[in-house]
Amino acid sequence: MSVFGDYLKKHTEALVKDVGLEAACELTGKSKATLGRYYSDSDEHAARFMPIDTVAQLEAAARYPHVTSALAELSGHTLDGNGEARNSGGGVNSDVIALSQRFAMLMAEYQQSIEDGVITANEAKRLLQETLALQKVLVEMKLHLEEEAR
Repeated sequence: MSVFGDYLKKHTEALVKDVGLEAACELTGKSKATLGRYYSDSDEHAARFMPIDTVAQLEAAARYPHVTSALAELSGHTLDGNGEARNSGGGVNSDVIALSQRFAMLMAEYQQSIEDGVITANEAKRLLQETLALQKVLVEMKLHLEEEAR
């Protein structure tokens, strides 16, 4: 499977898990097996991807647009917001504190993961979660800085 395909499948799985498998089935009218095939890494499902209308349905219910974000990243772009209510009260100073805290959490997770010299799949998933949380703080900080620059 291509690097792009693997990356999209992982984000498709994250989207389905964000919404919940049962809820995803109800929203899309697709079975658990069908949804599972969209993010399966087995060779027989390597060329099978979730249709864009299904992605749109699930992302409308999700906390984060996992697949849209992955597509943006693959093309060298980023999303400016995540659709959640912004923390407009704190501004850049609060963002810097949040950034420091998230980075410390990422480094702690990295330290724990690398202790034995090997980062396992579960450890990589935890590192990815921390990296995504850090990315969200950076986006929030960027939006606050853009507001102040106006």
